[in-house]
Amino acid sequence: MHFIADLHVHSKYSRATSKNLDLETLSYWAQRKGITLVGTGDFTYPAWRAEIRDHLVPAEEGLFRLRPEWACAVAKRLSLAAPDLPTLPTRFQLTVEIATVYKKGDKTRKVHHLICVPGFAEAEKVVTRLEGIGNLHADGRPILGLDSRDLLEITLEAGEGCYLIPAHIWTPWYSMLGSKSGFDSVEACYGDLAGHIFALETGLSSDPAMNWRISSLDRFRLVSHSDAHSANKLGREATLYDTDLDYFSILEALKSGQGFAGTLEFFPDEGKYHLDGHRKCGVRLTPMETRALHGLCPVCGKEVTVGVQNRVEALSDRDPEAIPAGRDPFFSLVPLEEILAELEGVAANSRRVQRALDSALAHLGPELHILRNAPLEDIRRHGSERFAEAIARLRRGEVIRQGGFDGEFGVIRLFRPGERL
Repeated sequence: MHFIADLHVHSKYSRATSKNLDLETLSYWAQRKGITLVGTGDFTYPAWRAEIRDHLVPAEEGLFRLRPEWACAVAKRLSLAAPDLPTLPTRFQLTVEIATVYKKGDKTRKVHHLICVPGFAEAEKVVTRLEGIGNLHADGRPILGLDSRDLLEITLEAGEGCYLIPAHIWTPWYSMLGSKSGFDSVEACYGDLAGHIFALETGLSSDPAMNWRISSLDRFRLVSHSDAHSANKLGREATLYDTDLDYFSILEALKSGQGFAGTLEFFPDEGKYHLDGHRKCGVRLTPMETRALHGLCPVCGKEVTVGVQNRVEALSDRDPEAIPAGRDPFFSLVPLEEILAELEGVAANSRRVQRALDSALAHLGPELHILRNAPLEDIRRHGSERFAEAIARLRRGEVIRQGGFDGEFGVIRLFRPGERL
């Protein structure tokens, strides 16, 4: 079975997350996007864990689905907005992101981790261990004074099939390889347990090709997830599988590569830490420009935030042209809302764009299907010539890029100013 998974999401109990981001909303948006499997997020938070128990029932091994009454309510909402969407109920997998902040060597380390477990018994074991270390009631994504290696040990000891994926590994401030508080290798971060890490989440500001430049990462499966704090951001990155739809088949695909079908990616330039810079001063820099300035902002003289491209170059031991063949495929996409906003000449959250989005979903199917597979003739017939051309350019990778920096998202455009069809 071919399906799309987005396992790194957050609930309404995480900071900076929409307060209406409940399980029904996640299911509704997952089906609009064309995503089959979604992470619950935040299972260490007591109130959210109680909601998960109340709203979900077991589905395939290690996976869950909404109770019939909740699934029916979601289906009614979908029938109003987009009647042609698939009817397969969304599956959920128990997940949580944990932030660890601790001193190691000569630096304060700040690393984020995605933990996956196959059931509530394993989740409770993780919770029991972590409750003795820090406060799990303050945030859906808890911050713990715990070594990354020890968090991995707690995960592994929770039971068969429990695993940890280093989250958005290049983000400068909070990641395993980040320029501000990370390490230079998986081994340095996880020590004697590094062999139990088999997948890495590349994050919005990098794509697999950037990671391929570092030979020490060759043994890892490169996955992508949205890290969504709002429902419409679900699926901006995702992972493709061609396996049975169950927890342990997915786990085996991550370990062996059999059934792992690649990833859906942001263009990394759009990520908010792709380039170097200083947002306060409006300074965006390439790695070469940063080196010429000795890492200092040309406006205020303070250190710039070193972005992902620079950090990858610093750790790379391959030229882009020397990448070995046979790598997992990936497909770079632009969210449909952003494409429609460019076509309409208004903001992505405007009513005009939302009406256009609902119409596109109703006539053409889920968003990721439109972006990747819908026939251009159908897009032309139900949309416009300009809409079809935008999708055609996206599929060919013909985009105009303005890189993000220091927390400022980049911009990807499909048409030059003044260009007309």
